[in-house]
Amino acid sequence: STLSFQVLLKSDAPTGDVLLDETLRHIKATESAETVQTWIELLTGETWNPFKLQYQLRNVRERIAKALVEKGILTTEKQNFLLFDMTTHPVSNATEKQRLVKKLQESMLERWVNDPHRMERRTLALLVLAHSSDVLENVFASLADDKYDVAMNRTKDLLDMDPEVEAAKARGAEMIWAVLAAFNK
Repeated sequence: STLSFQVLLKSDAPTGDVLLDETLRHIKATESAETVQTWIELLTGETWNPFKLQYQLRNVRERIAKALVEKGILTTEKQNFLLFDMTTHPVSNATEKQRLVKKLQESMLERWVNDPHRMERRTLALLVLAHSSDVLENVFASLADDKYDVAMNRTKDLLDMDPEVEAAKARGAEMIWAVLAAFNK
């Protein structure tokens, strides 16, 4: 099953992204191959397996937010919530956010290919992540009602596909389907 897909390292060449390179080092260092599900739990800090703590990424959300602040996508603010201050990271570059929204909208409307295996892999991955983050409705919210319905129905059909079957046909996008299966479990 896609949930038991093991992650095998093809290349440990640096990507230039600190978190991705740290992830590659962890995957390379594991004694036996781990499943996609296990890596998602480890890399997001959602497991406390004492035998695998050395493979966890530390402060993932904070580090991602910091990187996005450095790129000018987010900003950092302190918000007061009654008894305590909390650091938040609102979007400061609306243009970049709008570019991603438009890309997803167009992929489900004007550039719809009706076959996930003909979709650009980065777009399919973005769609899966938007779905898993519960922001897909927001992505399509600005569309006219008829286009919103088309985009949501196409997205639902795509995300309701059987990850097992699609991974078997994926030719290079197996990981995307395994991630979808892990988030859907």
